[in-house]
Amino acid sequence: MRQRQNNKVILLVLGVIAALLITNVATFFITYEIQLKQGDKVIVNLDEYEELVDSYNKYSKVEYLQGFLHENYLKDVTDEELMNGVYRGIFESLDDPYSVYMTKEEFNDFMEQTEGSYGGIGVIVTPGDDNYITVVSPIEDTPGERAGIKPDDKIVKVNDKEFTADQMSDAVKIMKGEPGTDVKVTILRKDKNNNNKFIDVNITREEIKLVTVKSQMLEDKIGYIRITSFDRETYDDFKKNLTSLQKDGMNGLIIDLRNNPGGLLDQCAKIADELMGKSVIVYTETKNKEREYLNSDKGKIDVPLVILVNGGSASASEILSGAVKDTDSGVLIGTKTFGKGIVQRINPMSDGSGFKFTVSEYFTPSGVNIHGVGIEPNIEVELPEDIEEFGVNNIDNDTQLQKGIEVIKERMK
Repeated sequence: MRQRQNNKVILLVLGVIAALLITNVATFFITYEIQLKQGDKVIVNLDEYEELVDSYNKYSKVEYLQGFLHENYLKDVTDEELMNGVYRGIFESLDDPYSVYMTKEEFNDFMEQTEGSYGGIGVIVTPGDDNYITVVSPIEDTPGERAGIKPDDKIVKVNDKEFTADQMSDAVKIMKGEPGTDVKVTILRKDKNNNNKFIDVNITREEIKLVTVKSQMLEDKIGYIRITSFDRETYDDFKKNLTSLQKDGMNGLIIDLRNNPGGLLDQCAKIADELMGKSVIVYTETKNKEREYLNSDKGKIDVPLVILVNGGSASASEILSGAVKDTDSGVLIGTKTFGKGIVQRINPMSDGSGFKFTVSEYFTPSGVNIHGVGIEPNIEVELPEDIEEFGVNNIDNDTQLQKGIEVIKERMK
């Protein structure tokens, strides 16, 4: 029964339920006008009664299973462990890897990643549709990237213990840890012939500091800005770097979103507003067809623009890329993006636990939802298979960046 009703009323109604079940008074259900009364006061009408029967049946089943396992299961298990399993199961029933329940410790770990630094290997992962823990991308200049972990690698073991996608939080907990300590990660990767290859990687954890924006002036006054993710400071840092390049006489701009797994939508939208004229940046749509639009104003940079993308460019990176491509504000170069076109909301709970759940889909300005599909670049360029580092420190081997410079120079003429 609803929380506003007192225990005395609940006991009374439960007594009525029990009496009805014993005497099989089926006629009670014939009319919706029947009400339970205490004297002249109506306690509960039929709708409330049926709601109570539903709740009683559901929670009595949970209580029965909980007691049965305490008595009969081989190992000891706590009520907290069992109830956490119930909460997880509610979200797992959605068959959506992006909607998950998190315990207090897991929720703190999750929020920590947007706050600046933590101890770990620096790899962004997501539950894959194939039930493997899938690498979205390694974070630039972290132990995971230096160890050679790549987007779309599958993490199958951590310290020789097997993990699947539904155990991702447990795997992440082990991969994180004190800087200077070691962890062994086993990844599954497809070779060029599409055969499975298992690779053991020993990685020393470091303090992962999230510096999300770096810039440099290249030849012919071509500005280069690398964005590794979108956190709370990304737009401000982007604006500072962009202003600095403009003061130095920038004639063209390359924004590198390769292996950028996404992040905060508002930060991405603010950056998009700097790059394109008056237009829709992105719009979201709920299951009730309610739409919310994010728009840019007419102000924009007045130099040729190139965006570099790959299979590790996901979520907010795809919003920015899709907006630039759809509005012809710049040229996308690289390979097809990851394909995450849905939006999650994060909800903390009073006991310190929390959950995230999918609330809407997002659409590019032309009305395309790229979830599970990705964005095709305007110009497709593959990196050499054996390249270990891309960007300004390896321009000689970075074929995508080379193409970006070439396209900017052509548009500067």
